Amino acid sequence: MGSGQCGPDISRIAESVGRGVAEHGAVLICGGGGGVMEAAARGASEAGGLVVGILPDDTAAKANRWVELPIVTGMGNARNAINVLTAHSIIAIAGGPGTLSEIALAIKVGTPVVGLRTWNATLDGNQPVAPVFQAVTSPEDAVQLALSLAKGCLENS
Repeated sequence: MGSGQCGPDISRIAESVGRGVAEHGAVLICGGGGGVMEAAARGASEAGGLVVGILPDDTAAKANRWVELPIVTGMGNARNAINVLTAHSIIAIAGGPGTLSEIALAIKVGTPVVGLRTWNATLDGNQPVAPVFQAVTSPEDAVQLALSLAKGCLENS
C-alpha cells in the first residue's frame, strides 16, 4: 500500500518489495494505480509474480500496465476496505492519507501491517500498536516479516 505518486527513492523501495513478494511465490495486491502501487507491481511482474489491482475506478483502463488481474470497483477510496480485507498482511510504503486509512482499517480488523518509511502507528503518541503494526527499515525485512505474519494469519484461520 502506498501513495499514487512518489519519488525515485520510494519507487525503488516499492519495486524491491514487489519483486520480493513475487520471488516468494505470493500474490501482490495493490490499488492498481501509479506511484508506489505501480513500482511494486512492476517489481512483482518482472519477477514473474501475479499482480492484482483493486481499482477505485469504473474501468480497467486506468490500471497501471503491470496489473495482470484488474478488479474494477467504481468505489473510489472505499475500495481501500477491499485491499485490506483481501490481504493476509500489508506492507505500507511511504504514502499519504489513503495509505493512512488502509493502515488504520488494517489495525482495526487485525490485518498485520509492516511499515516501511510510512506513518507511525502508536497509541498515546508513544505506545506501539504491536504486533498488528511493526516498522522495518529495508525492503527485504518488510517482505520477510509480511510473509511471516501472513502465514501466521493463515494458520490461525
